[in-house]
Amino acid sequence: MKQTPSEPLIASRKPTTLQGAQLGAPIAESEPVPPRGWSPWFLMAGIILVLVLLTGITIMSRARARAELESDTLENLLPAVSVIHPSRTATQLELDLPGNLMAFEEAPIYARVSGYLKHWFTDIGTRVAEGQQLAEIETPELDQELNQASAALAQARANLEIAHISAERWQNLRKSDSVSQQDTDVKVATFHAGEADVQAQQANVQRLTELANFKKLVAPFPGIITVRTMDAGTLITAGSSREIFRLARTDPLRVYVSLPQAYSQMVRTNDEAVLTLSELPGQTFTGKVDRTAGAIDPVSRTLLTEILVSNHDGRLFPGAHAMVRVNLATGVDPVVVPVNTLLFRNEQGVQVGLVDSNGIVRLAKVTVGRDYGTTVEIVHGLSETDNVILNPSDSLETGIKVRASKAQTSAPKSTHE
Repeated sequence: MKQTPSEPLIASRKPTTLQGAQLGAPIAESEPVPPRGWSPWFLMAGIILVLVLLTGITIMSRARARAELESDTLENLLPAVSVIHPSRTATQLELDLPGNLMAFEEAPIYARVSGYLKHWFTDIGTRVAEGQQLAEIETPELDQELNQASAALAQARANLEIAHISAERWQNLRKSDSVSQQDTDVKVATFHAGEADVQAQQANVQRLTELANFKKLVAPFPGIITVRTMDAGTLITAGSSREIFRLARTDPLRVYVSLPQAYSQMVRTNDEAVLTLSELPGQTFTGKVDRTAGAIDPVSRTLLTEILVSNHDGRLFPGAHAMVRVNLATGVDPVVVPVNTLLFRNEQGVQVGLVDSNGIVRLAKVTVGRDYGTTVEIVHGLSETDNVILNPSDSLETGIKVRASKAQTSAPKSTHE
């Protein structure tokens, strides 16, 4: 039978049976067929676009790097300065000053009468009470003068008695006109003169008696004998400049310090003070401000200040030297900067250089307070947040730009705090 053209086509569609090694062989994947509509021109355009993007990124990177380099170069060309922040001081100020210890009371004991030192009862270092006898003076001449004055007083009283009797008698006779008025007045006047003479003699005796009381030298106040200059038998002349004893009251003691004028407005009564002495290491003595002189010494420009210190145990001696630490209330809260931050210019006064957040310099006028040597107080013109330039150059002016860096250490605080 003649095969029709469609038969081979049908036979070719039958599945082919796999045999032998064909069963384990992998089945080859068919190659992807590019989508319809893509052309070589489209691929070329994509490649060109990618190249353009890469070129733009490269150019932008290089421009940015160039700008950063220029910025760093300009930054390095700016003047470099170091800045610090001012530090705040305490409102309580401790000031160390030299002081002189003096007795609360001190008096030289002189002789008021002339004679010889009969005996002394106290020597140096003796503590005495008020009114205690220190020595006795033998006064033979004064004793004789007192005896003579007493006798003269007795004589004046006798004369007064006679004058009194005569005056009464003549007054009675005058009543009967037995005597004249003239004679009567004379007798009465004689009687009054006798009264005056008695009063004068009484005053003289009283004077010599009081003077004789000075034969005994007594302590005018409690204290300690610090000087004795005479021995028994020494001739004493009243009114001479040679003292016999010196008495000092050592509890409490007065301590005198010379407060600089800059601190004169800070000291107040009852401010605390602490004393230290080199011969008593590790020991301190507390006192309080008692008074001030109320005037500045025009030579030293200081205010004399008196401090009272208790000395019950007698460890402190009058005349000694001590270091006195006085606690003063400043009343203000200033800032402290190193002295190498200040600019001294005649036309503007004292200034400091400040740097803002943009690196721009501003010269600020300040008011200087106390000087501590390496640091100074600024009472006006600065705050703790300011960036203050260290070691400013003479060419520093307002408005210039600088490259600021923080100093390694901040402004030191005052050592007097």
